[in-house]
Amino acid sequence: TDGADAPEDVTRVVASDPRRLGSRGSTGVTFTEFLDFECEACGAAYPAIEELRKEFAGKVTFQIRYFPLPGHGNSRPAAHAVEAAAQQGKLVAMYQMMYENQESWGEQQTSQAEVFRGFAKEIGLNMKEYDSDVDDPKTAARVERDVQAGTALGVASTPSFFINEEPFQGQSIDD
Repeated sequence: TDGADAPEDVTRVVASDPRRLGSRGSTGVTFTEFLDFECEACGAAYPAIEELRKEFAGKVTFQIRYFPLPGHGNSRPAAHAVEAAAQQGKLVAMYQMMYENQESWGEQQTSQAEVFRGFAKEIGLNMKEYDSDVDDPKTAARVERDVQAGTALGVASTPSFFINEEPFQGQSIDD
């Protein structure tokens, strides 16, 4: 299922069809980040999240939910690009490409769709499927569902973190 019509997800942090970074953890703990790929604070948090993913691999489930902010002109197209990659099983690779290259495409006043297409080629996506999925209303609905969930849960900025269904406001990786 594409999850576009999973209304219960609008009031829950842990999605019924999550976009997981890696495999499901064994402890029943889910760490969720509502993120905006163009957000500099999200980009700054990315190395810490990657460190946590390594440290807790196999134990904690890491999930992302899209929360593109209106002030970032390329954040929604970036979310669509990542979602299109997820549909081909390459979520983690595209997620990493977005953050590892954020300085080159973020805060631009022009469309970065071709840059995102380049990332898609680089990680080996089927480009015909990618192009179709980026423009598919189901992709937009998936992103919008996450935005609605975040809004309903009180997310106002990114990154916003949750452990299971509870907001988490850690100040350091030790937290």
